[in-house]
Amino acid sequence: MSPHAKPRNERAWFLVLPVCVLVAFNALIPLMTVVNYSVQDIVSPDQRVFVGWEWFKSVLRDPELHAAFGRQVLFSVVVLAIELPLGLSVALCLPRGPGGSTWQASLCTVLIAMPLLVPWNVVGTIWQVFARTDIGLGGAVLTKLGVDYNYALDPVHAWGTVVVMDVWHWTPLVVLLCYAGLRAIPETYYGAAAVDGASRWAVFRYIELPRLSGVLTIGVLLRFMDSFVIYTEPFVLTGGGPGSSTTFLSQHLSTLAVGQFDLGRASAFSLIYFLPILIVCYVFYTLMTREERS
Repeated sequence: MSPHAKPRNERAWFLVLPVCVLVAFNALIPLMTVVNYSVQDIVSPDQRVFVGWEWFKSVLRDPELHAAFGRQVLFSVVVLAIELPLGLSVALCLPRGPGGSTWQASLCTVLIAMPLLVPWNVVGTIWQVFARTDIGLGGAVLTKLGVDYNYALDPVHAWGTVVVMDVWHWTPLVVLLCYAGLRAIPETYYGAAAVDGASRWAVFRYIELPRLSGVLTIGVLLRFMDSFVIYTEPFVLTGGGPGSSTTFLSQHLSTLAVGQFDLGRASAFSLIYFLPILIVCYVFYTLMTREERS
């Protein structure tokens, strides 16, 4: 070791040890249990039969799974296509005082963030009442406008209600992320743009949007993960109906594991379910770290 090198204290690793133990207990051990169940037929708590890849083949051939996967991908794409531009637009409209925060900005961010504080099951209940045509404000307004609205019987109305509910619940997260990114842009950038006579669109295109690329990437990652595993809100609102029009992958998995108590097939399904989320997270993590290195 060089005489000028700083001494290293390896005992600092002991500070990380409790975190590693918690991660192993909360993530790795349940994951290994799921992997173990996925290759066995759980006949009873004391009787199991090894079946190998049979459950994976059965799940991949399930037409209900294919339909639920299509609905899940479509839902994630639709909510991302709405929430990201909408959240960015709202963040751009929020007041940003020069050199510091203003009370208007604080009030706006608090009001916008309120839907994020509502529990997921309560969100479903709120919209279940709000969308009813007899006692709900939203359903009554649509009925007064001449729309034959019924989310309990019409799959299109059910889809639209679930999408609007998710947009109401999670767009504030995108707004807060984008607003934080906008506040982090130095005022000198705007000053230089004003000196050059740049238009508002040019400021957004060449200053704000490039500086928000990392924030938007995080927003896409968080919203994709959450929308791809959505369960509570649509389950409370529509119960997966009418028919199976709003039955997503998480509800299909819950039916296998809890409703039918088919633990082997449900475990195989959960591992397959986890794969696209892992791939997307890896891609976005790679993009984020590449931008930081460049």
